[in-house]
Amino acid sequence: MRRRYKMLVSTSILALVLAPCVGLAKPGPTEEESACAALTDIQNLTITSAEVRKVDESSASRLGYDVVRYCYVKGNIAPAIRFHVQLPLPENWNGRFLNRGDGLKDGRLSFWDHRVAQGYPVANSNSGHDGGAEPGASFAFNNRQAEIDFGHRAVHLTVNAAKRIIRAYYGRPPDYSYHEGCSTGGRQGLMEAQRYPADFDGIVAGAPVNFYQAMHANSAWTLQRLFRNEFAGNLAFDTDGDGSFDSLTKLTMLQEAVLAKCDTNDGITDGVIDDPLSCDFDPEVDLADRMCPGDVNADDCFTAAQVETIKDVYSGAHDSEGISIYKGKSFGSEFNWPREIIPHAGNSMAPSFLRNTGNHLNYLFYETDPGVPPPNLADLSHVPDKTRTPPEWAWWEFNVDDFTAGRADLMMSITDATDPNLTRFLIKNGGKLILYHGWADAGPHPEPTLDHYKDIVATTFMGDMQAARDRIRLFMVPGMGHCRGGPGPNRWDKLEPLVDWVENGNAPDFVVATHSTDGVVDNERRVCAYPERAVYVGPAGGENDPANWVEGNFACQ
Repeated sequence: MRRRYKMLVSTSILALVLAPCVGLAKPGPTEEESACAALTDIQNLTITSAEVRKVDESSASRLGYDVVRYCYVKGNIAPAIRFHVQLPLPENWNGRFLNRGDGLKDGRLSFWDHRVAQGYPVANSNSGHDGGAEPGASFAFNNRQAEIDFGHRAVHLTVNAAKRIIRAYYGRPPDYSYHEGCSTGGRQGLMEAQRYPADFDGIVAGAPVNFYQAMHANSAWTLQRLFRNEFAGNLAFDTDGDGSFDSLTKLTMLQEAVLAKCDTNDGITDGVIDDPLSCDFDPEVDLADRMCPGDVNADDCFTAAQVETIKDVYSGAHDSEGISIYKGKSFGSEFNWPREIIPHAGNSMAPSFLRNTGNHLNYLFYETDPGVPPPNLADLSHVPDKTRTPPEWAWWEFNVDDFTAGRADLMMSITDATDPNLTRFLIKNGGKLILYHGWADAGPHPEPTLDHYKDIVATTFMGDMQAARDRIRLFMVPGMGHCRGGPGPNRWDKLEPLVDWVENGNAPDFVVATHSTDGVVDNERRVCAYPERAVYVGPAGGENDPANWVEGNFACQ
């Protein structure tokens, strides 16, 4: 009896000790969590994780979209492609699929929460390399597979994987599939239309770097003109002789001169060159009254070497025989030059062209890589060490004649998306393509995009512009920089008009773009599908009043 009593007491004490822990037991997974986690069991894909999470709440609050939960899936594709898919919960799915394009050299997984909140499953990849371990173009060093993945393979295989995941998660394939991207993402879109025409029903390709190798050859050629002869042609000025090139007065003078010559060509004075091709600015003529006396460099004037640099920037690269390689920057893009091409104190003498092209030529231009870049891309006094393994090779050693000699041809075949024959995508598969480019883009130049559009019309549609407009629309955006920004209206939903066109047959004759200052819209107008342009038709005499810069006061003509 005593033993039984002790056992009862011990059991009671144990129950009292464990009682508070009963309520702390971890609850089992919810139905939505189980459905998401089950995606790791897809047998013909390598899925590394699948979990339910929320979109970023701070971004949702700032940008004004709903905070929603979604199924987040990550996976791998051999040898080095990492991808992920953001899947709206089944009750929030809009029936579509969206692939997000990338920027620069990629090397990361990018999220698109606002599209997820709109009901789109969104896929994205690292383009076959991790930028944290292999920054810039270094992933491509003696690595042809990585070059191919970056060039086109990663996007296509990510799309295949994402569509398989969508079928598993929602029980059916998407009704429509889309790609949206700018810059590298624009190149990816054109590459998909060119190589893999069945992947998408509609593609938005903005500011595409599709003439990829010519663009980087031009970048190096331009930088060589700005850096040569101890910066004799540089458009920044060293006011105190300490080598910092601290003043950008010359750029301001140039921008003002261009606007004075061409701003009013469209009948409106708004600080925007509406059609740079109609601008007849001539640096030698229009800067003649701003030349430095005795050609002695100063802050508030131009030397002959600097005017020659300006002419080169506007004309674009050519080889030693005068053969054009890449058309130059547009009039009206000058506000972006300090960030893109001008070495000055504000960018530590390393403009973005130098950072982007400074190792591209080492790793992603030639069939055989010439060597690794020097430690300081802006130090032209450095003598590249050819005895080390691998040897050093610097961008200032680049000879633009290598391009016309065909030494970039292999890489062009991998990375360039310049084939104008898009018959398979646009005609046989009934796809729709929206191209756009900012006229003030100082990165990938806008005129090559216009030329590529004309080549597509000539090749795919035998020159029939109306037949082309049934399948492809081009929007050249006045005053817009690279993908966004600039003095002109530059913000609109890039995807919405494509979806309406693909699903409802409503081809976009124009988009309505806005410009904001401190969060307040101060300019709104139509951007018309080429070849039409927006013309002011508002109150007579009111074209220069910003109050009249609203969409209804412009017509496409």
